[in-house]
Amino acid sequence: MRITLAEEIMLLSLDDESGAARQRQSAGWAVAGAILLELVMAERVSVSGKYLELRSTEPTGEQLLDGRIRLMEGWLRGRSQRRVTDWLTKDQPKAVGAALESLSERGLVVAQVHKVFGVFPQRRYPEADGTVERALRERLRGVVLDGAEPDERTAGLIALIHSAKLHRLAFPARQPDGLTARTAEIAAGQWAAESVRLAIRDMQAAMVAVTAVTVLTATS
Repeated sequence: MRITLAEEIMLLSLDDESGAARQRQSAGWAVAGAILLELVMAERVSVSGKYLELRSTEPTGEQLLDGRIRLMEGWLRGRSQRRVTDWLTKDQPKAVGAALESLSERGLVVAQVHKVFGVFPQRRYPEADGTVERALRERLRGVVLDGAEPDERTAGLIALIHSAKLHRLAFPARQPDGLTARTAEIAAGQWAAESVRLAIRDMQAAMVAVTAVTVLTATS
């Protein structure tokens, strides 16, 4: 089963038994970035410098991505382009929910509602079918730890993991310090068309910017 990059990040984030999301905030930014990256790779969106542009509204056939195209079209309100950071900030909370819903519809996780203190409902998504996640982790190990050559999608996923500092989610048994050199090498490598590599670079800068603002807001 092929799933989106955003869903792959959510699978890495979710605790298999409890269904709780680990590193939720950072994973959330990576999920929003993953959807944007897939739209770039599908040539529906372009990212250049601080701005994104919707190039085509033709459906991709993937519900998670096509939903974002419709939202982005309305968000642009007739403008040719807007800031990447503004889109990521707007879409991050919704993108996480959409990715979780998609995983549930595919039968990979089960949506459960728990009540905190017996009052406040909280959704959790424990694992229902672990085959896709196991294959995903094996693919990441092969590239990052064993030196295999990544395909475009795997390299893009690793670039997002590197940008959002999600090394512990992808490789829980390893220290991040031993992985960052390899993930940085892949993120900067010659694995995609120039337009996609430049989009990754600009999205990384945007994710750093929105993460910094979030941290400052939370601590002020």
